[in-house]
Amino acid sequence: MRKLIAMFLVAMLAVGMAIPAIAAPAQVSTRIKDVAKVQGVRSNQLVGYGLVVGLAGTGDSDKSTFTVQSIVNMLKTFGVMINTSQLKPKNIAAVMVTATLPPFAKSGDAVDITVSSMGDAKSLQGGTLLQTPLRAANGQVYAVGQGPLSTGGFAVGAGGASQQKNFPTVGNIPSGAMVEREVPMPFTDKNNEKLTLTLNRPDFTTASRISEAIDQRFGQITTAKDPGTVLVNIPYYYSDNIVGFVASMEELAITPDSVARVVINERTGTVVIGSNVAIDEVAVAQGGLTIKIGRTTDVSQPPSFSDGRTVVTTETTVEAKEEPAGLIVLPASANVGDVVAALNAVGATPRDIISILQAIKAAGALHAELQIM
Repeated sequence: MRKLIAMFLVAMLAVGMAIPAIAAPAQVSTRIKDVAKVQGVRSNQLVGYGLVVGLAGTGDSDKSTFTVQSIVNMLKTFGVMINTSQLKPKNIAAVMVTATLPPFAKSGDAVDITVSSMGDAKSLQGGTLLQTPLRAANGQVYAVGQGPLSTGGFAVGAGGASQQKNFPTVGNIPSGAMVEREVPMPFTDKNNEKLTLTLNRPDFTTASRISEAIDQRFGQITTAKDPGTVLVNIPYYYSDNIVGFVASMEELAITPDSVARVVINERTGTVVIGSNVAIDEVAVAQGGLTIKIGRTTDVSQPPSFSDGRTVVTTETTVEAKEEPAGLIVLPASANVGDVVAALNAVGATPRDIISILQAIKAAGALHAELQIM
């Protein structure tokens, strides 16, 4: 078993085993539209309850009372009266239908929908969704979905054996919903004179850089209100072309800033180290300890014409071997490449690096946020 012997920051700090590392590249310039969005421009979630018909006996059983009730109610709208006790809904399944209404979707546009079984149906394969109103959080209908499902999987079984691929109780209908109502989406003030940029990751430095980049291009028209908000006054010469102004503004390049962070995924053994991570001078010692335990079986045979019995015995041997520890000093550096190179020089395996970084952080020598996933 390999074991990290010690790490030093003035005094030795013992550590255990660890994980692989990947260094992130240095930050580069990016567009404003990649780090911020115009406030008010957003998508909306829709949901509806419906029925899928045409299933080959893989639908809900009669134990799903809500399915039976839904079928009865649907048939009533067509003037068909039926006794619920005589209904066998195995070819029908009750489903929830979800969709995302994109910003500025117009009446008549088509959107994708996802259909998910909510009863005890075995599969929705081959089914067709009946007309289903899709509502937003305010209870208003904004789209209507209908059409044949594509499950992308299957579930078959016979004689006690079964085979399944993916999840046949969930299906998709590409362009399966028709938008019936537009969502008002104003992204400027009432006078079309101002708009607001919202940062995807609020940060004081990034907000300030966005404000500076826009001011350099269009003049003093912005105010960084807080780490997540930049107020923008629309120039008068763009009053009739606000879309063009937003497009020009979003294409401006900035260098976003971020908190120094080391992200560790212990399940996959991956470490991602930000380019602005700094480390103080610290010493690392690493050694390897191997313990081998062996067992041999021997037979003890008594002499001839004696009263003894043949006995089987087990002999255990223990062998321990420890490799010399290598001590290396990680110099104070703000370059993550130097840190990784020094850790590789000490002979740390990829799975050792996580514990080394955790120990350096505990010693106070790693100036970054340590995030464990």
